[in-house]
Amino acid sequence: MNLLYLIPIFVSLATAIWPLPTEYEHGDAILWIRRDIRLYWDGAGHVDSLTYHGDPDSYAKRQHYSDDDDYEDVDDDAKRGAPNTTPTGNDLINFALRQTWRTIFRQNFFPWKLHPRDWEEPEFDREESSSVHSLTLSLLKNDPEGVAKPLAGEVDESYTVDLPKDGHAKITANSSVGILRGLNSFTQLFFANSDGKGIYTPFAPATIFDAPKFQHRGINLDVSRNYFPVSDVKRMIDAAAYVKMNRFHLHATDGQSWPLEIPSLPNLAKKGAYRPELIYTVQDFRELQRYATLRGVEFITEVDMPGHTSSIHHAYPDLIVAFNKQPDWNNWAAEPPSGTLKLNSSAVNDFLKTLFEDLLPRVHPYSSYFHTGGDEVNKNAYKLDDTVRSSDPAILQPLMQEFIDRIHGHVRSQGLTPIVWEEMLLEWNLKLGDDVIVQTWRSNEAVAQTVAKGHKALVGNYKYWYLDCGKGQWLDFAPLISSQHWPYNDYCYPFHNWRLIYSYDPLAGIPPESHHLILGGEAHMWSEQTDPVNLDRMVWPRAAAVAEILWSGAKDTEGRNRSQIEASPRLSEMRERLVARGVGAEPVQMPYCTMEGEVCQLGLVY
Repeated sequence: MNLLYLIPIFVSLATAIWPLPTEYEHGDAILWIRRDIRLYWDGAGHVDSLTYHGDPDSYAKRQHYSDDDDYEDVDDDAKRGAPNTTPTGNDLINFALRQTWRTIFRQNFFPWKLHPRDWEEPEFDREESSSVHSLTLSLLKNDPEGVAKPLAGEVDESYTVDLPKDGHAKITANSSVGILRGLNSFTQLFFANSDGKGIYTPFAPATIFDAPKFQHRGINLDVSRNYFPVSDVKRMIDAAAYVKMNRFHLHATDGQSWPLEIPSLPNLAKKGAYRPELIYTVQDFRELQRYATLRGVEFITEVDMPGHTSSIHHAYPDLIVAFNKQPDWNNWAAEPPSGTLKLNSSAVNDFLKTLFEDLLPRVHPYSSYFHTGGDEVNKNAYKLDDTVRSSDPAILQPLMQEFIDRIHGHVRSQGLTPIVWEEMLLEWNLKLGDDVIVQTWRSNEAVAQTVAKGHKALVGNYKYWYLDCGKGQWLDFAPLISSQHWPYNDYCYPFHNWRLIYSYDPLAGIPPESHHLILGGEAHMWSEQTDPVNLDRMVWPRAAAVAEILWSGAKDTEGRNRSQIEASPRLSEMRERLVARGVGAEPVQMPYCTMEGEVCQLGLVY
């Protein structure tokens, strides 16, 4: 077995890899990178099908990139209606090579904000300047089966990057996904010249060894309370991949709308979406899943149930109870419109069977997971359920157990692993299968209670990692109660700035013997007050702070909380890289702070 080598650690504040690598050493020599850089493959035996395998010189003649090539639509097969097939490791690397070229040469930026006013940028001299002219990818091991849609921990994402002064760069990894992560970091070593004619790195020679602390690093986007075009969702996936997140959680349906097309239940989206055109068609859904997978991001679909389902009423009113009760909707649901699937109904069971037989086979090629929701189920609603007529937990709990067992049986029958929100375990006290992943959101105590019961957990404490918090109430208050709610803060205020987000430790309060049960976590973008106009700035770059905690860990090598003073210039640079990729990310600091170094700090550095 080949092992990745280790190198001594030295991290400079001037180097801006994000997330922070495990170990990083660099110099200060300038290397320019050729636009016709030659890309070589030195892979394990399983890549025989690649056209450029085995003969680097032959490959170089056919596989170097230039401005004449078109890389804008690098996953056309999904758009052409390609069948639901799982991308291979070869597919991931072929895509990543093209994406790497585009990132370096078409989506780079001039880093004036990162240098003093009197900084003199490097000047290219054709006779004197050294260049990066080749990049070799070396895969040390055969990919595991399902490398593009792994369960947590099944794929080794570690990698090394070696960029010597002679310009023969090399990326080594134990999996194709590791190659992707290494290419990601490789692109972050380079900057654009102000004239737009040259791309260079000031960090040669550079060596990086890197591996993630957590196996599940994701972002959750709610597309049901507000609809987001496919292009917006793609942009979120692309940005997530660039900060080395490996999960994209689509909260696809909720009480407000059902935008997901289900051909066997055509009226669900036709009547349940806000408008008939504001839906994700079967082709859209396939395209989004494949788009994520090719970037090393597993696409996890959530259909929330049995609560948060009132949008089903528009097509199937007999399945929903307590629909849109007004004005006291809060007695029946967490937010309007109220409405919950009946809990003991054969018609609901038949409906869900049809839903899962349609949807889950279309999920399986791209994911090993399916999220069945389970949050904020209001027991009062079942007083109106003609199959129950009770809110007594002693009556409801066994019925909920049967409900969850049944839907998780559907999920498992399609080869998928269920995910649920924490309430199913901690509030309803259900017996969940050992395979079920529990997504926590309400407190650190909920995380501790989940792992104490032996379940694998995802963290995402709303006091830290909810990106929608701090905008104030989206509810309106009647005159008689308005003063009670002034100044109209939302339940999770204040706004969670990136420093607060960065301070959260997913392992806080978890005994060391249970750390292995914390798979990772997610940042959450709920969309009551977010739509395509403000999506980018609501998510980025704050979600990148979550990405670094989940990749690099919340503690530094000395066991201290990570330094915001060290992080802010790197996050500022990552913000610039995201903007160069078309993401409308908010600034981290004004240019004065990033240009002058550590002048915007308050207090002494320990």
